[in-house]
Amino acid sequence: MSASVLGAISAILIFVFIIVLLRRGLLKEKYAVLWLLFAGVTVVMALVPGALEWVSDLLGVEIPSNLIFFATITLLILVSIQMNYELSRHEARLRRLAEEVALLRQRLEGRDGDGNS
Repeated sequence: MSASVLGAISAILIFVFIIVLLRRGLLKEKYAVLWLLFAGVTVVMALVPGALEWVSDLLGVEIPSNLIFFATITLLILVSIQMNYELSRHEARLRRLAEEVALLRQRLEGRDGDGNS
């Protein structure tokens, strides 16, 4: 089996896997965009002979496999940044909710202490 066929099959399987996760509601659309884009580009690069060499020449990359490594590392960095952003946002929301619960609990305890129960 040639490398381009193996790459195309792998990319199609990843593409289908992401679609299945989306349909089942196990993956949000905003997280799937980068993976679907990456899988789509990989399928095109695998099915169009010479596309990777053409893009490598266009970008001035001497060895096409280095372009693949660079693209993969860039994708993983983007996903990591996106996950860190989401984590920070959720932590801020969780902190705000905890503060609201504490304030509500304080109000309830204040009512119970007044004898108005």
